[in-house]
Amino acid sequence: MKQIRKIFLTASAVIFAYASFAQTEKTVMVGGAAMYPSKNIVENAVNSKDHTTLVAAVKAAGLVETLQSAGPFTVFAPTNAAFDMLPAGTVASLLKPESKAALTTVLTYHVVSGKWDAAAIAKLIKDGNGKAMVKTVAGKSLWIYMEGKKIAIKDENGGVAYVTIKDVNQSNGVIHVIDHVLLPKM
Repeated sequence: MKQIRKIFLTASAVIFAYASFAQTEKTVMVGGAAMYPSKNIVENAVNSKDHTTLVAAVKAAGLVETLQSAGPFTVFAPTNAAFDMLPAGTVASLLKPESKAALTTVLTYHVVSGKWDAAAIAKLIKDGNGKAMVKTVAGKSLWIYMEGKKIAIKDENGGVAYVTIKDVNQSNGVIHVIDHVLLPKM
């Protein structure tokens, strides 16, 4: 009986310790899954049912290792619905091995060096008198501004994406979910 009680108390302590740790992480739900700040961008993204196209594209471009590195990175992550808005056949074409360079450019156009949470972006916009230009990892420009209470991001072709979920913190940066794919001039 003492042995059972000892096992029960040990198991209870382990469960309590795990639950306490889990409660200290402020998660955000994305695509039906909790995103944990202790996990990196890739470890979290693979769990979002709204980002399966993005994850497949990151794998096809060979960017998994990069997005698992220390960073920090700010990723503007288009949803599956955003990719579905592209002209028919675009995603399938980009996922072909011969399109790897173009795919890499499109994906890295969604990544900015550094960790830019919504407060830092708002300050950048304010300091820029209502608009901020940022250089992406692809070496191209995005323009960020506020439209009402929404963060808007304009690409080099004039397309605009809106942040739908902000400040999804990661161990190596932050993700902001967006509703359109941003396209650089190629």
